[in-house]
Amino acid sequence: MTDADQVEAYAGADFEQPHQRFIELLRERHPRLPASGAALDLGCGPGDIACRFARAFPDWRVHGLDGSAGMIEFGRRSAARAGLSERVQLDISLLPDGSAPLEKYDLVYSNSVLHHLADPAVLWRCIRRWSWPSGPVFVMDLLRPDTLLEVERLVDEYSRGDPEVLRRDFSNSLQAAYRPEEVRQQLDRAGLGYLSVEVVSDRHWLVSG
Repeated sequence: MTDADQVEAYAGADFEQPHQRFIELLRERHPRLPASGAALDLGCGPGDIACRFARAFPDWRVHGLDGSAGMIEFGRRSAARAGLSERVQLDISLLPDGSAPLEKYDLVYSNSVLHHLADPAVLWRCIRRWSWPSGPVFVMDLLRPDTLLEVERLVDEYSRGDPEVLRRDFSNSLQAAYRPEEVRQQLDRAGLGYLSVEVVSDRHWLVSG
């Protein structure tokens, strides 16, 4: 999302419910995270989840990577306003060739990035690249509906009142998303078959382990 209208609409949207649910599910699936560490947010967008993570885990640092300069700029301002700049670092990085501040992380997570990638293997390769062996992983993304009618229902239910650019992007994202069985195949091919795949809402699946 590099267009100015997309950045403005997305950064200003209300994702309170799904983003807070992301943090809650992360806590549930990884209850034994160490008291402190470094987390990597792949595809951090405007940094809302990175800031939520930093508040939920006050002794952790968060490094966020995203290919959109507009998103990163917005996220840096948000982190500064929240007083989190010392622990939340957001950088422009286009996967899979970009770099991160550290070689390995104590947790690698991602939210709603997979369906944006032309090659889904990119995300799984990056997770292997920046995770410690058997390190905790947490990935949440959209679930592709079975029919276009279901796509329309979800857009109407969850994007009612949103700007048209957000409604259009949500519809396109749902249609570009993956089914759990497809994600399982991707994980097996990437050597990450030990991770679990589960459906956690009418529009989201989750990979963790």
